[in-house]
Parts: sequence; C-alpha cells; structure tokens
Amino acid sequence: MATVSDPNYTRRMEFGIGYFPTHDAVKPGAFARLVEERGHESLFFAEHTHIPASRESAWPGGDELPRKYSHTYDLFVALTAAAAATSSLRIGSGICLVIERDPITTAKEVASVDHLSGGPLEFGVGGG
Repeated sequence: MATVSDPNYTRRMEFGIGYFPTHDAVKPGAFARLVEERGHESLFFAEHTHIPASRESAWPGGDELPRKYSHTYDLFVALTAAAAATSSLRIGSGICLVIERDPITTAKEVASVDHLSGGPLEFGVGGG
C-alpha cells in the first residue's frame, strides 16, 4: 500500500466539480477525463430543459439569463459520455429537474446510466 511519503502515492481529492455541458464548451467526455486525471472524485452536470420564451420575470443573477442555460446538453446523454470516457470518476446530476420529466423514462435513464457507468450514479433531484 502506498503512503503519503511514497513518491508514487496519488491522493484523490474528495470533492467534485459542477459543470454546464453545452455545445460551445468542452465536450462532456473530454471534460470528465480532465476532471478524473486531476484527481477529483466526482463530476456533476446541470440540467435545464425548459427556458421561458418571455423574460418577464427577472433572473436573480442579473439582467440577462446566461446563454449556458438554454444551450445545455441533455443530462443523461452528457452523463453517458462522461461515464464512457472515465474509469473511476463518480458522475451525477446536480440537479435533475424531475417535475419537468416523464417519471418512467427518467427512471429508465437513471438505471441505464448507473449500470453502464459501473455505478453508483449520484442522482440529485430538484423542482426547478
């Protein structure tokens, strides 16, 4: 067993990264590899499936809603890409907007990604 004084010892950081996977950013699989290579234990993807057509209600973070909210990849497609590109990285949703999804389809997607990734999938949920 390697110890901290061993030059071959690699310590895994026990915290994760949150990321908005979008088409104009680093692809989910490539980003997951970078996160894993740098010793992080987990990666969580955001989900934003529904963006209001009208901006009548102000966004709490400022004047304009950031572009990443309306350009986010599908959560489970991004998680699958991350799982396929890594070997030990824990992946998850941070958060899945369950009230905006069909419950049967969502359950199947969660189970599929959990199984294909070698699990466990960290399934964070919220109301949006």
